Amino acid sequence: MQGTTAAGPRLDILANLPRTQLERLSHIDFRLYFLGELRRADVVERFATGPAAATRDIAMYKEIAPGNLDYDQGTKVYRPSGAFEPLFDHAPQRVLTALSQGFGDGFEASLDPMVRCEAPVALSIPSMSVVAPITRAIHRGKVVRLKYYSITSGHSERELVPLALVDTGIRWHVRAFDRKSGEFRDFVFTRMSEPVVMESSVVLPAETSEHDVQWSRILELELVPHPSHKRPDVALLDYDMPEGVLRIKIRAANAGYMLRRWNVDCSPDHSLKGPEYMLWLRDSLAMYGASNALLAPGYRLPSA
Repeated sequence: MQGTTAAGPRLDILANLPRTQLERLSHIDFRLYFLGELRRADVVERFATGPAAATRDIAMYKEIAPGNLDYDQGTKVYRPSGAFEPLFDHAPQRVLTALSQGFGDGFEASLDPMVRCEAPVALSIPSMSVVAPITRAIHRGKVVRLKYYSITSGHSERELVPLALVDTGIRWHVRAFDRKSGEFRDFVFTRMSEPVVMESSVVLPAETSEHDVQWSRILELELVPHPSHKRPDVALLDYDMPEGVLRIKIRAANAGYMLRRWNVDCSPDHSLKGPEYMLWLRDSLAMYGASNALLAPGYRLPSA
């Protein structure tokens, strides 16, 4: 559930409400804030509740935030007032996902976007028959046996202790301990087949995330507008950098993926040219020792 921005009496009221009602109030707040309208049917359809219950939820919302909505008698629609202030702190990524893909848990025949939206076509989509055993193993702390196809070593059978899912923005992979190599590595979903959860296999202490140095190590990176970019002021707006610096904390295991995705020039002398390089990693030494540092554009080992 999203956090709240309300203060004083509002927080006291919200703190004593059951989670299910908070979810409905958050949905009311969401529709007013991002769609500019609310009907009683919107609550009924979203939560499969009765009209009377939806009316009570809207009345509760009006009691908590009386200045947030106006009622249009002609259209029978509630609209945000000129003094509207969101009652909840809506997480940006969840908002954009809901607006572009709709609400739901995956059982609907189709989920339609809430506003007109276009997104890049996904070229690498993992099979759910592969994802499900991996996520079950992560949740339950189990080992998975599977077939894996590697660019360097081709086909092999592996026993993995999966630790976490990672979205690089281009594809999904799994951070896992690989019993074949005896190392923590990244494994791409689409290169896996025939995964089986090994119910009787015991995960050893050395195979857990606490012993994954790259996963546990947090890098603190400072990104600034690229010195060679023609419009550094645009970078300040695009990346919300009021002080001219974007400070990022990220796991060493994922840093190279992030820097590559956002085309961050990681050369020590900001030597990469082109409009795509809007950001520069101010101190490339901050990446030293990261296992995938060479994925970062322009990164060079300190000894090079």
